[in-house]
Amino acid sequence: MNQDYTKLLGSILKNMALMDHIRPSEIPNIDLYMDQVTSFMNDHLQNSRRFEDDKILTKTMINNYAKNKLLPPPIKKRYSKEHLFVLVFIYYMKGFFSLSDIQTILKPVTDRFAESDESLSIEDIYAEVHRLGSEHISDISHDIMNSFHTAANSLEGYDGEDRDTLQLFNFICLLCFDIYLRKQIIERLIDSIPDPPDSRKK
Repeated sequence: MNQDYTKLLGSILKNMALMDHIRPSEIPNIDLYMDQVTSFMNDHLQNSRRFEDDKILTKTMINNYAKNKLLPPPIKKRYSKEHLFVLVFIYYMKGFFSLSDIQTILKPVTDRFAESDESLSIEDIYAEVHRLGSEHISDISHDIMNSFHTAANSLEGYDGEDRDTLQLFNFICLLCFDIYLRKQIIERLIDSIPDPPDSRKK
């Protein structure tokens, strides 16, 4: 694969390490109105947009999450820190899973640890997930580079002028296959989560 693709991937991975990941300390300590919530999310996650006019979070999305019981209703039209932590979780999951699957993932956690007297809070859980994710970026970058080198060394016996294009195609397919396998594993884990007592069929 030519040097242009190598440089491009290096730039992408460098930017990935610098992507906006909302730190627990950045979440406001005061309750926010909906407009303030959308502004906060759009400002702090703007570098994750693919296109400049992409919206990270809108009023319609928030209402839809509340309607589907992913998000507790606001109190006097205001959203707490816990609401924002849950919204960030939803943001990272919504590109891969249905709202129903996201609800299945989040409900056991939000039901037990949101506004409870447990030793752990939603903020504690978010902070731990943030820490684990930050530490995992280098491992992900290493895996991606391994796939890149595998694709760059493919088609050794082919000298056509479109070899670079085909190697890039192979690289993209390897990444897609990785996502596919991980998604399959997550879906099976989701399916293993017991239904909450109030939704079980009698």
